Amino acid sequence: MLQLGDVAPDFDIPVLIGGVRKQFCLSERRGQQNLVLAFYPVNWEPVSTRQMVAYQVERDKFLAHDAEVVAISVDHVMNATAWERAIGPFDFMLASDFWPHGEVSARYGVLRAQQPWAGSSERAVFVIDKGGKVAFRRTYPLDQVPDLGETLDALRRA
Repeated sequence: MLQLGDVAPDFDIPVLIGGVRKQFCLSERRGQQNLVLAFYPVNWEPVSTRQMVAYQVERDKFLAHDAEVVAISVDHVMNATAWERAIGPFDFMLASDFWPHGEVSARYGVLRAQQPWAGSSERAVFVIDKGGKVAFRRTYPLDQVPDLGETLDALRRA
C-alpha cells in the first residue's frame, strides 16, 4: 500500500457525474484541488450504498476543503449507471476500474486477493493533496462505512 507522502499513481478511467459518463485523469487535477479516492468493493451492496449516500449528504463539507470525491469500484460503468439511478443521483464521481480489471486498485495496493469479493477493491480511503501526494490512507473492514470525520480531518491538514 502507498505510504504517506508518496506521489499518487496516475490513472485515467471512466466516471459518472450525475449520470453523465466522462473520463477522469488524476494528473489533470494536480494543483487544482484535493481529492478523496474512496475505493469500495462492489455496487448494489448495502454498506457501499450507505457510503455513497453519506458522501452526497456531506458533499458541502468536502467542497469547503476544496476537495472532490472520486468513488472507485471494479464494477463496469454501466453497472454503476444503473446503481446510481436506483440510489442517487450523485454530484461526485463514480469511477469504474473495470478494464484492465482492477488496475487502479492494484496500483494503490487495495485489490482484494481473498474472499469475499476476491478481485474487487478493499474499502479504503486516500486523500490526495493538491500537490498529488498521499496525505491520508486507511483501509476499513468491508462491513464498515468509512469514518467521514477522519477524512475531513485529513483534508483540514492537507
